[in-house]
Amino acid sequence: MIIKNGTVFNENGTFRKTDVESENGVITAIGDSLSHQDRDIIDANGCYVIPGLVDIHTHGGMGMDFSDGTREAIETIARHQLSYGVTSFLGTTMTLPEKQTLDVCATARPFVNVNNPDMAVLRGIHLEGPFFSQGKRGAQNPEYIVNPDVHMFNRLNEASGKSVRLVAVAPEEEGGFEFVKTIAPLCAVSLAHSTADYDTAIRAFSLGANHVTHLFNGMNPLLHREPGIAGAAHDSGAYVEIISDGVHIHPSMVRVVFDLYEDDRVCLVSDSIRACGMPEGQYDLGGQIVTVVGRSATIGSNSLAGSVTSLADGMRRAVEFGVPLAKALKAATINPAKSVGLDSEIGSLTVGKRADILVLNKDLQLKHTIFGGVLIS
Repeated sequence: MIIKNGTVFNENGTFRKTDVESENGVITAIGDSLSHQDRDIIDANGCYVIPGLVDIHTHGGMGMDFSDGTREAIETIARHQLSYGVTSFLGTTMTLPEKQTLDVCATARPFVNVNNPDMAVLRGIHLEGPFFSQGKRGAQNPEYIVNPDVHMFNRLNEASGKSVRLVAVAPEEEGGFEFVKTIAPLCAVSLAHSTADYDTAIRAFSLGANHVTHLFNGMNPLLHREPGIAGAAHDSGAYVEIISDGVHIHPSMVRVVFDLYEDDRVCLVSDSIRACGMPEGQYDLGGQIVTVVGRSATIGSNSLAGSVTSLADGMRRAVEFGVPLAKALKAATINPAKSVGLDSEIGSLTVGKRADILVLNKDLQLKHTIFGGVLIS
């Protein structure tokens, strides 16, 4: 297949009008005036050509939650993600009883890195919980929060076939520093739902943590004398997630994050829950009732409980908020791929990488999805 005449987005944040060729599911050439009589042609004139989106923090959609622990849930979520241009994702858990999380990991195991023609590829698991602080639990179920536990992590990772790619932790809790030091060589470690101050966060980053879950949400605020996790992430060069739905953080703060942190460290995520793609109403999240009104999802304490916005919509809204298009595209593709060690295969339009390619019109609406080199929409 050859995608011709499109404005192609490069990993370095630049655009170039050129062609992209793929064969056998892999990008084989990028250049001007590519031609081959046996290749299907897509004319992308007037359109952007970008990598498939990478969502490293999503709980669900279309009435299903990854923590349901069923094949139907994973398949529904994967189809839902692909319909929005997400070609790779991490299935994200909640704070649940260990037995339930073990079952979720075991159910996900046969799906990891498997290519199905109508489903985004499940690249692994993001354990968001249960190693959190009660003081910043947000919508995490307080009954099942535990101190950071290396042995529990190992049990969950084994159940998943060692496919945990990201684990969130409150480093200030008992055992937190040892957890970070021990687990960081195995997968990315993120600070989350934490009361950690600046010094505690800096130490956690020095021990191997490299990520912050939904920056500003579930942590102490960034203050001029108490910079907390947000300040420590800036100084340590950690990746930071943001939910750009206009609800979790103010549009001004979205702009601030992209200005304050390096271009290759900001990751847009959906943090979508089962209510994503569904009508307003009440839904379950980790055994708690969530009420959805407009773009806002809250539990009884009025804490935000994930989002009902897709990653694609979050990317578009970031641009609407004033973020330069190139920065928003990096944050939805190569940056999250790098943050969890997937960038050798996905996240950019590079010869040798998987041919997951989106064609967007000038309004950033999805026109075509090429998934593993096959045109699916």
